[in-house]
Parts: sequence; structure tokens; C-alpha cells
Amino acid sequence: MERTVKCVAIDDEVLALDVIEKFCERLGGVSLLTFTNPAEGMRVINAERPDIVFLDIEMENINGLSIASSLPKGTCFIFTTAYLQYALDGFNLDAVDYLHKPFAYSRFKAAMEKAFRRIGYADTARKGQSLVVKQEYNNVSIPLDDILYIEAMEGYSKIFRVKGTCVVSRGILKNIYGMLPQMDFLRIHRSFIIPVGKVESFNRQEVRLSGGKVLPVGRQYVDAVMAALKPSQPLHDIINRCAVP
Repeated sequence: MERTVKCVAIDDEVLALDVIEKFCERLGGVSLLTFTNPAEGMRVINAERPDIVFLDIEMENINGLSIASSLPKGTCFIFTTAYLQYALDGFNLDAVDYLHKPFAYSRFKAAMEKAFRRIGYADTARKGQSLVVKQEYNNVSIPLDDILYIEAMEGYSKIFRVKGTCVVSRGILKNIYGMLPQMDFLRIHRSFIIPVGKVESFNRQEVRLSGGKVLPVGRQYVDAVMAALKPSQPLHDIINRCAVP
């Protein structure tokens, strides 16, 4: 059974907190406490030690950057603000991401996936889970941690396991991908799915997995691959846009 990720959001705008609350409900597996009073929010953070904290920056009487500086050591936090000029400060404070208001659910989800990886939730949630596929006339259960990569064949899928064996299933790659947790697995090519946690290095042309296996990145998948595998990419993009020429 997956654990619930505990979150706290501090913002002096109720509507902004409502958006985060709705997005957390849509994502699932997340409990959220919201505060318009930063002092109350900090008391709960210090007492409860949530997994993830959302922080607005420009609030009445206080700056979210100062709150971030006083968070308990190791706290994973995401800035949510309408002001781009604070991006570099957020980066220096080791924010996991920087959501520029108003942000879409897809952008929120990408930030949460980065936060999940930061706190190790993806690995914890995956433990004990398996992918069940049909091979010939048998159902085969493959632990998610044992999947190295999956390759499409003509009407079949080959699931390569860390231990060196391979399972050939009648399921097409699209259907197999739909059975996997999207947080942990990534389609990098029309013919390949990889587990994000087994990526050793990557560029726009290829991905190298644990054990040295190299797979190509499809042209139409490049942007998604780079966004998923570069945790700070959106933050860097914002910093570059804000940089003085």
C-alpha cells in the first residue's frame, strides 16, 4: 500500500491555495494543509515535518525566501510565485522547482514528480509492485525494480530484466506503458520504454542505462525526455529568461 505524501502550502492568496489543493486531489496520494498565515504554517512544518512544502514568495509582511531559509534541514520545497525575478534566489536555496503563476496542472505534476524523486517516494511506492503480462498461455509477474527496459516488436513487447532474462508479451508497447506508473517509467522512442531510476546518463540523442545499455531517443520524444530527466530544467529556463544580457 502506497504511503500518503504529506504537504503544506503557504500563500496569502486563498485562490492560489485552492488551485494547489485541487491539483493535489487530482494527482492523488497526497494530503495537503494550507495556510494564509506564514507563522501558523511554519509552526505546523516544524511540528509535522511534511514531505513537501509549497511557498509563495511575495506575501504581506514576509518574503517566502526568508521562510525557505528557515525550513528544517532537508525539507523539499517548491516555490509558487508570479514573480520571475526570484528564480535565481530559489535556485540558490535548492528549491526543487519554481512554479510561475498561473501554472497548469501538467506543470504542477512535473514539479511534483521531481519532488517525489527528491524525497525517494517513487522508489518507496514502487517496492513490491509488479507488472503482470501474458507470455504464451501464462501470466508472468515482473517486479518493477527488475525491469531494465521494454522494447516493441511487431505486435509484441520484449521486457528485458535486470537479472538478464527477457519476457516476450503479446501486449503492444502503448498498452504496456499504460500499465506502468508514469512517475517511474518514460517512453523515449516509439520502440522503447525505460525506468527513470536506471538512467546513468543522457543527451538529446540517446540514454545510457545501468549496466551500459544505450538506447536511442526518438525525435518526437526529445522534449519530454529532457523535461523528465533534467530536474532543474524549468528553473534554469526561468533563470536564463531573467538574466541580464
